[in-house]
Amino acid sequence: MNEDVFNMQVRKFLKNVGVTSQREIETAIRAAVADGRLKGTNEVAVSAVIRIPELGVEKTVEGTIELE
Repeated sequence: MNEDVFNMQVRKFLKNVGVTSQREIETAIRAAVADGRLKGTNEVAVSAVIRIPELGVEKTVEGTIELE
């Protein structure tokens, strides 16, 4: 295994995850505030799941996003 290639590929994947996740979270929360499902002062629970099916790996990362 080429460690440099491996490291770059993991970083590339994580960058894509980060950008896509941020966009989806922002869109969903702004829409929920706009239509009254959330107040702008709520705290929102959030989780992300990373899976590597061929290795049997599944990791959930949980947290909260404060809106104010």
